[in-house]
Amino acid sequence: MLNPKNNAASMRYTVSLNVARSFIKNNLENIDDLPNIIVPDDTPAKRGSLGRDRLVVKAQCAAAMGYTPSWLDADYELAALAQEALKRTAPLKATVSVIKEACNACISKRYVVSDQCQTCYARPCEVNCPKKAINVTDKAHINQDLCIKCGICYNNCPYQAIHKDHAPCEDACPVGALAKDSSGREYIDQDKCISCGKCILSCPFGAIVHNSQMFDVLNVLKNSPKKKVAMLAPAVIGQFGNDIGKVITAFKKLGFDEVVEVAQGADVTTKTEAAEFIERMEKGAPFMTTSCCPAWVAAAEKHIPEIKPFLSTAGSPMYYIAEIVKKQNPDCIAVFIGPCLAKRLEAERNPNVDYVLVFEEAQAMLDAAEIKVSEMDSETFAVTASAQGRRYPVSGGVAGAVAYVIGDKAAYKPEKIDGLNPEAIKKLKRYATVPPAEYNMVEVMCCEGGCVGGPGATCMAKKAAMMVENYVKTSPDIEK
Repeated sequence: MLNPKNNAASMRYTVSLNVARSFIKNNLENIDDLPNIIVPDDTPAKRGSLGRDRLVVKAQCAAAMGYTPSWLDADYELAALAQEALKRTAPLKATVSVIKEACNACISKRYVVSDQCQTCYARPCEVNCPKKAINVTDKAHINQDLCIKCGICYNNCPYQAIHKDHAPCEDACPVGALAKDSSGREYIDQDKCISCGKCILSCPFGAIVHNSQMFDVLNVLKNSPKKKVAMLAPAVIGQFGNDIGKVITAFKKLGFDEVVEVAQGADVTTKTEAAEFIERMEKGAPFMTTSCCPAWVAAAEKHIPEIKPFLSTAGSPMYYIAEIVKKQNPDCIAVFIGPCLAKRLEAERNPNVDYVLVFEEAQAMLDAAEIKVSEMDSETFAVTASAQGRRYPVSGGVAGAVAYVIGDKAAYKPEKIDGLNPEAIKKLKRYATVPPAEYNMVEVMCCEGGCVGGPGATCMAKKAAMMVENYVKTSPDIEK
């Protein structure tokens, strides 16, 4: 995936900031002007012309207001969409989609030989090709009709003379949800998509977007008389600064009446999953997998149905904290704020979760409202979560929490799947038919490094992980 510091990521944030600012300042009255404001006349064209740059920004603005750009009519107007959005009482169906005007129609994966080829005597490319697709004359040639794109030639060439062409988004998708349309541009098969967001982070053209719920939350904060509750994911540590107490105050100033930590729900997940694991092992189950990552659950349901019997039935931390919030305030509006796009899929099944924001959108909202977290007073959560619950967003955190509660009540042999990719999917498919003898608990995190590496994070994953670990050291252990 791309280094997080890039123009596509910067533009994604800029669009969110300007849409949020437009709503806060003038109720979206200038929404049609945003493409020209964001891409002014004196800006060098990035996509061949300013007109095309602005067309893409227009689509990104539509996504920021909750729409799926590829589903809109060709002649849509942002002002008309804004008026519809102002009347919405629930978010639209969560999607990840491609802006056709931005897609570069990258070549799908293939291997080609460059002029660097030395026609060496060893010819490891030719000798090791399993399909005999390589012939060496003036240089090595790959028969694309025979090539199975295994990459053995690429890995064996001593001169790095074999080049890999690829579409970054297709490479990043762990479940093969992206494909070419008749024009060579990408489209996303919604029946396959697990909303992991890896394609968004990988596309160097900023062509892939999710339809945000940011506008809906802004509208609720401004106009709803109901109590508004922000549920901050454990990965929040480090995303808005070092002081979580100031973050609580900042979200209250933004308009939330109460702020709770989802790690409180993680403690329920831990105890539930630990009890389920012990029960399954007593009944002779070969292994169990975690169930708190919604992208993993979606992948299992859509692509590895044979592994579903081995998934834990425990709810996610978001599930349990939302249940707690709604029991205390049945009529409140509960908003989950975290790094994960797939939480929107989970929320669509959960009546206790009204909206989902990612940290990047929340930061845009705070900046648009001119709220500086560093200048806030510091508050505390009404209920303190455990160290184990607060460590959930780091790879190994869920398995570690369950291990702590299980103690010596059962033999516990965990494995970490740190990031979903095609190889991990193959491994998990294999586990479903040939259970791993050396493991009996498999923690699956879709994002490398854990939730701290999610597509909606604002902080570098390694830095965020260190800050989470420091926070954990100040927290009490979970009650067994």
